[in-house]
Amino acid sequence: MSLPSGLRRSPMAWATAAMLVSLVALALVGPLLWGAAADRPDPSAVLQGPSAEHPIGTDSLGRDLLARVLTATRPSLLLALAATLLGATAGVLIGACTAVLGRRGRRLTAGLINLLLAFPALLVAMFLAVVFGAGAAGAVLALAAAGVPGFARLAQTLAAGVAGTDHLAAARVLGLRRHQLLWRHVLPNIAEPLLLSTTTAAGTALVALSGLSFLGLGVQPPGYDWGQLLSQGLDRIYAEPLPALAPGLAVLYAALAFQLLGEVLAGSVARRGPAPRTPAPTPAPSGPAEDGLVLQVEDLSVELPTPDGTIRPVRGVCLSLRPGEVVGLVGESGSGKSLTALAIADLLPYGARVSRRTLRLLGADLAALTPKERNRHLATGLSVIFQNPASALNPSLRIGTQLTEAVRAHRGASRAQAAAEAADALRRVALPPALLRSRPHQLSGGQRQRVMIASGLMVRPGLIIADEPTTALDVTVQRQITRLLTDLRRDTSAAILFISHDVALVGEFCERVLVMYAGTIVESLPADRLADSARHPYTRALVASVPDLTADRGRPLPTVEGAPPDPLAPEPGCPFEPRCSLRQDRCAEQAPPLEDLDAGHRVACWHPVPVAVDPKTVTAS
Repeated sequence: MSLPSGLRRSPMAWATAAMLVSLVALALVGPLLWGAAADRPDPSAVLQGPSAEHPIGTDSLGRDLLARVLTATRPSLLLALAATLLGATAGVLIGACTAVLGRRGRRLTAGLINLLLAFPALLVAMFLAVVFGAGAAGAVLALAAAGVPGFARLAQTLAAGVAGTDHLAAARVLGLRRHQLLWRHVLPNIAEPLLLSTTTAAGTALVALSGLSFLGLGVQPPGYDWGQLLSQGLDRIYAEPLPALAPGLAVLYAALAFQLLGEVLAGSVARRGPAPRTPAPTPAPSGPAEDGLVLQVEDLSVELPTPDGTIRPVRGVCLSLRPGEVVGLVGESGSGKSLTALAIADLLPYGARVSRRTLRLLGADLAALTPKERNRHLATGLSVIFQNPASALNPSLRIGTQLTEAVRAHRGASRAQAAAEAADALRRVALPPALLRSRPHQLSGGQRQRVMIASGLMVRPGLIIADEPTTALDVTVQRQITRLLTDLRRDTSAAILFISHDVALVGEFCERVLVMYAGTIVESLPADRLADSARHPYTRALVASVPDLTADRGRPLPTVEGAPPDPLAPEPGCPFEPRCSLRQDRCAEQAPPLEDLDAGHRVACWHPVPVAVDPKTVTAS
């Protein structure tokens, strides 16, 4: 194995490698070459100073001190590494689990970490060494326990960055258990900085362990390490300094090697690349179920706490989908589209609160299920295609592993059976099965999006939520993805909730369109009537803002004038009233309900726009 080019040019890297090789060599061959001389007493050479026969002198039994220092390399390093690994393992598991625990468990774990950090690590190590009893085992356990809080805090901080990623949310949708989330999706993505911290902590542990042995709390005679040799040589330091300096220099040399290793690894990494979840309150019993619906949502609302107060980005949303139906959800950024989808999938951000009168998926009332039953039903009943597949896919796992997780977790499929189903899923999205061994960074954007769709197909869902799946793709790939979704809808009869900013794409791809503004549904109509028969001023303004080849290039593109309402200070009346050129007094006083205009067409507006009105005259100038 060769070093990276950056390391090969670094003098520090070469010096560190030489120091580590020398320590490893001494640990391996030291007891074999000098073990006998280190343990052989010589009454005629007691407490001698440095000489040609004994370069740094002898101890009170006439044993050669140089041989003892060299032989002590193995126990000193092994005990320090053992203490570091034990403390790092326990601390990392405690800190990383905060990314997968529930609100109460996460708060308790965070409180425990804060409590442990209040005590100085060295004092804790000395106290526990006394409690466990003097000796090598007690010293190792004491140092490991003292190192747990530091590793736990570091892992907690790193895991918090992973907890909000799309790929962890996707894994939750698949219904993976907490230990699977921890081992497959959290730890692999925080391993690198933890490894660097562990490397430098080994040097600190070596110094601390030598200090405990120096105080008589570590290695006990007849065993010895550098700390005990330093303690024995200190009594004669004024007459013969070398017996004390030699083990001290050995501790310094080894600790410096570990610290330099951490610096080198951190430099290599730098050169390579540039809150508790609040459960929803217990909802009231759902309204009556409507037969034949894949999804039935009534009066869905979401609240988010902010430093300036609580906001309601989703208010009173009602929607339903039938098998094989494609429903588009459109609106400006911040209108609540993605939050609505996340609320349905039970993937709201930490701290969010959701309420609803009815939420049924595939006929099951989610409010009536236990948390375990609800998670399993959501994991097998729906799939979510996220906007950014690069973040939704775990960068540390192969594509095959990510595709097979759900079927192995929920259907008990064997590894071979799951791999065969994953290969078939890739074929259905026009990708070769050979990509199962690839990692996400090796795929193009279109391929990653297809992998996301294949992942959703593995559980044979009744509902597919596509949250802006074509936003970052070029026009050709957009058409391929929408054509693929159309084919999958035809083959599997799955309903699709298609969220997008692209009004033109939604009009072509979907059968029915829901227009969302300021957290509410303001219009619902058939997609073939979107371009010329929309009645809400906001919908007409969205349609008018879509550019076409006949537009006058000398004039600016039409836009929806004004800005959405402030969610922290909602005004009474219609939320679109300040931006609407057709507003009247009633619009500022009372919010309009979503009412039927004709078959399949509903609108929330006191004064629906006549069909013949030019949409460019609807918004305020």
